[in-house]
Amino acid sequence: MAYGNNTDGSRRLGDYISRVVDAISSQDGVALAELLAVSGGSYCDFVASALDITKDASRVVRQVEKVAPLGDMMLQHMRCMHCFFHRHYVDAFNALEKSANAFLQEFRNWESAWAMQALHTIVYDLRTVAELADKEITENGKMPDKLKGAGSFLMKVFGALAGKGPKRVGALYVTCQLFKVYFKLGTVHLCRSVIRSIETARVFDFEEFPTRDRVTYMYYTGRLEVFNDNFVLADQKLVYALSHCNPAKASNIRMVLKYLIPVKLSLGTLPKYSLLQRYNLLEYKEVVQALRMGDIRLLRHALQTHEDQFLRSGVYLVLEKLELQVCRRLMKKIYILQKQKDPGRAHQVKMDSILKALRWLNIDMDIDEVECIMAILIHRNFIKGYFSHKSKVVVLSKQDAFPVLSARPLTS
Repeated sequence: MAYGNNTDGSRRLGDYISRVVDAISSQDGVALAELLAVSGGSYCDFVASALDITKDASRVVRQVEKVAPLGDMMLQHMRCMHCFFHRHYVDAFNALEKSANAFLQEFRNWESAWAMQALHTIVYDLRTVAELADKEITENGKMPDKLKGAGSFLMKVFGALAGKGPKRVGALYVTCQLFKVYFKLGTVHLCRSVIRSIETARVFDFEEFPTRDRVTYMYYTGRLEVFNDNFVLADQKLVYALSHCNPAKASNIRMVLKYLIPVKLSLGTLPKYSLLQRYNLLEYKEVVQALRMGDIRLLRHALQTHEDQFLRSGVYLVLEKLELQVCRRLMKKIYILQKQKDPGRAHQVKMDSILKALRWLNIDMDIDEVECIMAILIHRNFIKGYFSHKSKVVVLSKQDAFPVLSARPLTS
């Protein structure tokens, strides 16, 4: 409950608006960003409590002559803060959308990028409030559409920043917010047009963007490459994100590793247990053990145990494909055992030996399935050699029968 009278509320709102005007007049972008912040902002509660005891906020806005032409924007922005404070998120989003459009119109008229931080604050708030509004709409049994609307506005902001001039440095932050919208909505294909604008436009120099934005950009584009099974490019992007990530931000490092580890596994590089333990990624522990031991049963058990977690992350299918690498490791173990017993014929692996190893692991496969797996391993250059269907023997190359898949380590 708010305490005070109409005069006290009007005075507080007038003080708030005056601070906004002063920040704009002095081109203090940091102060303006703090004043306009809705989610997590220190002024949101202040404005909301003042509105609770003020009958006519629009009259207060009109009294501050300096605020024009941002009077309409301020009125909508304060309404947003009031609705947000009282958890009326749909109304908060609708008011913020109007405020954001008015601010963007003024931002276009300012020659310098002094208000970039304030614009980024509005962009961030619009996305986060949209998510809360969509949750509210869903709970009422209706079809959510606010996050989609936020995405449309963010594209307008990106267009305002994507040209030449000092404002272009803010484009990557907006791009990252768009990625978050598209990933949340499941419309990741929409990321492509924005990526092309960033990576092909000559006005952009990627290294001139803030480190925070570069890390986020590489994280999301790396995830996109994971979904496309382009593991080499995914590796490059996620390694960039990891190497530029703030060492003190363990949660961010964990987010990158959650996708980098499956990529590294697909390329044949196994992480150390200490890395999994340090960043609480022990769901990959049995997967790594299965790859080390050539244990198909253990891999399948790990996928079944952590199925929901891997599906939510979008890496389940990537990990499922590791079964071929586990089979490769099993073949190598059989080869090593044969080499110890009979070095001269170690390169000739009988199908019967492979079937026995699989039966020992309680893996039920017939000889046709095993032949198919061997053919795929040879075709994909996981092993070098050929398969003799008549003799039921895999003849391995005497030189480099098991080529190194990757030589880039992933350690703690």
